[in-house]
Amino acid sequence: MRNPDYWKPGRPYLDGAEYTIIRNVSTAILTFLSGKLDITFGGLTVPLTRDIINQSPQAVCELNPTNVSRNLIINPDAAPFDNPDLRRAMALSLDRQAFIDIITQGKGNVGGVMLPPPEGVWGMPAEVLHALPGYGPDVAQNRKDAQEIMRGLGYGPDKRLSLKVSTRDIPPFRDAAVVLLDQLKEIYVDAELEPIDTTQWFPKVNRKDYTVALNLTGNGIDEPEQNFYENYVCGAEGNYNKYCNPELDKMVDRQSMEANQEKRKAMVWEIERKLAEDGARPIIFYAPAGNCRQPYVKGLTIMSNSIYNGWRMEDVWLDK
Repeated sequence: MRNPDYWKPGRPYLDGAEYTIIRNVSTAILTFLSGKLDITFGGLTVPLTRDIINQSPQAVCELNPTNVSRNLIINPDAAPFDNPDLRRAMALSLDRQAFIDIITQGKGNVGGVMLPPPEGVWGMPAEVLHALPGYGPDVAQNRKDAQEIMRGLGYGPDKRLSLKVSTRDIPPFRDAAVVLLDQLKEIYVDAELEPIDTTQWFPKVNRKDYTVALNLTGNGIDEPEQNFYENYVCGAEGNYNKYCNPELDKMVDRQSMEANQEKRKAMVWEIERKLAEDGARPIIFYAPAGNCRQPYVKGLTIMSNSIYNGWRMEDVWLDK
């Protein structure tokens, strides 16, 4: 309901906002197309966004970059994944551009821990990113190196590693996980998908009740402070695989105290390098999120660096 004492005079315009929970994405899309919903919440995939555009040309649809990465998390306490060489081989198996082409129809971006430019202020340019371990653009060579590591660990075409890849059972997670299963085959890994209901997903990863998982990390803002302290320092709430490196924690603290933005950016990139060297949480890709609204919805601004901001609806009004 509208707050009559809202801090900004004359806002909000709307009397209230009603959110309808629809579990099935296809049903949600059909409900929007029928005119029963004014707006879709952010997070539509590229194919779903294009489906709406094709079926409802009058709809206003946008694809915006997000500060949400698909990433690989591996439980370092679960044998045989306690071997860092095995974790490195899995990271080397990734063909990031293939994920982007398949999942986002070419609309995604390759990046590190920080949101990639141009939307990301702190993200690394391609020439710096490609120099990080496992991020080189020569996928064939990366996989050749990964196969060599796997053979050194006793695996090969006649002795393959079987595992389950856990992921949250919704399209943004599940679709990317299916691609991951296929790519892992290139390094003698036969993976089975383990879809987890949303109500169980976060408790499961917090308990480290998984071996390998396809995860999404959503950051509220494009800011190293928020990202590193939430996801990568020892004991961080979002540090699902419990990666812990006291040296990295000191690096994070030092960059936090640096006032000069260019010097701080260089420090952030060094942190990125350390995380890549340690295989903390290999970032696979960043996907844009689609949002569609009926043409009478006015004043809505979709954020380009977060899926969590811009939803106060204080400037939104309905022209009907």
